[in-house]
This record gives sequence, structure tokens and C-alpha cells, in this order.
Amino acid sequence: MVPRRTRRRPADLFRLWGPPQLGRKGRRLRLLLAILFFLAAPALAQTPANVRVQLRTSEGDIVVELEMARAPVTAGNFLRYVEAGRLDGSEFYRAMHTASGAGLVQGGVRDPRKLFPPIAHEPTSQTGLSHIDGAISVPRLAPGTARGDFTIMVGNQPYLDAGPGSGGDGLGYAVFGHVVEGMDVVRHILAAPTSPTEGEGVMRGQMLQPRVRILTARRLPVRRLLVR
Repeated sequence: MVPRRTRRRPADLFRLWGPPQLGRKGRRLRLLLAILFFLAAPALAQTPANVRVQLRTSEGDIVVELEMARAPVTAGNFLRYVEAGRLDGSEFYRAMHTASGAGLVQGGVRDPRKLFPPIAHEPTSQTGLSHIDGAISVPRLAPGTARGDFTIMVGNQPYLDAGPGSGGDGLGYAVFGHVVEGMDVVRHILAAPTSPTEGEGVMRGQMLQPRVRILTARRLPVRRLLVR
């Protein structure tokens, strides 16, 4: 005699392959967690990672990651120049060496017709960032005067951070990201020839000759958190 196959209901299949049955309180808790997850899922799916920008230069490509959450004003200002196309055709024009063998390269927009208004200063004491190797920062005179220039560190230079050791007003300079690709290009620019006579004040002898052109600056596709 052939055994009769029992047709299982969906609830029976869940008992076989799913978690054990929960009491009323357990079911309510599970339902609440499911609701919270689905409410949070759209926000997670729309949360971008830090923005990345590719600088295509005459010496090679540099990719920087901008700290949009930690330094929103300064990173947003840099991104504004990128998205407006105002860094296209600009230059790296300065290479500064320190006694310890570290240094920085400086570039950006120097045409006054392409400059946006100055931005508020975001000191490293506020952002928690630091002038470490590969950090990208913004030069300034008084706080609130930074515009379209930027610097990239070669080696750690904590004396540029806000604090008693920074000199001047003690507020240092605003770090807003770091290099993730192309530090070899940055070091190559730092080692490039400079004019012994060009430049004023502390920048005398630090002006690149010839300049290193920034051909294009483009925002790279945003990576997003995947919610399954």
C-alpha cells in the first residue's frame, strides 16, 4: 500500500525550516524589529560614503576622499569648485619642503573671476582631523578667508593643526579629506623644480617652474550602502 503524502500548509513549512514558534510577546517584538528595519532601510540605502574626486594632472592622477560629514563646509566648498568646473585648467604652483624631509604641494584656483566667496573656518579641533601624510587642507590668511586653494601633505605635519603649537591665532588650517590614490604623483610634484627667485615672503623659492596643470577635476561615482 502506497503511503499517502501529507500536504503541508505554509505554516507547517515555516515550522520545519523557520525559527521556532514565538509567544505573543515574541511575535510583537519581532514585528516591531521588522518595522524599524524597513523604516531605516531607505535612509541606509541613501547614505553615501565620503565623496571621492579624481584630479587628472599633467603628471598623473590623484584621487582624494572628502570628509563630507566631519568637515562639511570645507569639503563642500572644494566640491563646489569641482562641480562648477573651476578647477579644470588650474595648477599646482607651489612645493614647500620642511627640514624633516616632509612638505606640501599647493594648487587651486588663482583667477579671481572664478573664485567663490570665502568660507567659515573649520579647525581640526572641531573636526577631529589632522595634517597627516596625504591629508588635503585649505590655506588661509585670517579665519574665514579660505577660497579656492588647497594643499596636500607629504609626511605628518601636526604643527598645522589647531592648538598651542600651531602659531599665529592657534586655529591652524582646515583638513577636509585625504589622498586615497596617487601619493606617488604628489611626491613627484613635491620633488619638481622650483624657481629660486619667484614668490613673495615665505613662498619665495617655492614656486614650481614649470607649473603642474590640473587638467580636470571630476567627482567619482558615489558608493552606497547596500540593503538586502
